[in-house]
Amino acid sequence: MTGTLQTAGRPLTALLLTIVSCAAAATDAGLDHAWREYLINDADVPPGYIFPHANCFTRSANAYGLPETLLLAVARGESDFEATARSRADAYGVMQILWPTTANHLGINRLSELYDPCTNIDAGTRYLKELVTRYAGNLHLALAAYNYGPNRISTDGQNIPSGAEWYSGYIYRHLNYVLGDRAMANPATIHLYSDLGRSTIVSFAEPYRAAAFIARLERHAPGLELDWFRKDIGKFDVVLSYRDRQEFNESANLLSRAGFPLD
Repeated sequence: MTGTLQTAGRPLTALLLTIVSCAAAATDAGLDHAWREYLINDADVPPGYIFPHANCFTRSANAYGLPETLLLAVARGESDFEATARSRADAYGVMQILWPTTANHLGINRLSELYDPCTNIDAGTRYLKELVTRYAGNLHLALAAYNYGPNRISTDGQNIPSGAEWYSGYIYRHLNYVLGDRAMANPATIHLYSDLGRSTIVSFAEPYRAAAFIARLERHAPGLELDWFRKDIGKFDVVLSYRDRQEFNESANLLSRAGFPLD
């Protein structure tokens, strides 16, 4: 099921710029605090869905002592679990391992190995574990380094590039999706992530525009399952998720009442 965004008579560019200008970004300190709270309160919460390559994530989480939901959040944000994903920056696979530098550092010397989901997830987990250790357990800084490289992120957290900071917030949003309803420790029904429907609402060239658009839209239409994905350099998709036709229709009605009808 697919949908495209209409704007009820207003130019799309002008409308999106208005949304962006009204939205506030999360602060560096706020993200650091949010990740610390996750480690204290939610690190042991089971995933809200059965995700692709589930056994690989469980095995890697246990092997390297990282929360499984953290690994799932990184994988969802990096590739949406696509084993054959490749970026224009030469990052490959589920965890988007950079070839050849990061891959070689992790002992992977054949590009084809990165297309194996379990090998890729293991490599990404080992790399993230290195970074968590380097930054003394600070997930905010570790994730910033996962995106930008440890040579560009100081261990004291000073002068983090804006691109690295948005990445931490980006993965944190995916984390909240992975966790699902924390109140349901033993949900009656476990949903397969692969069963969800998706509709891309709009794409942006900058990550902060996608984040601001969602923040604004969620204020006007609470209850929507919205997310955004980095698809490649300069392309960030805002996506509506739904479990079935009824939920899609309900979401479409919410969007329409907020001034963003799906066609």
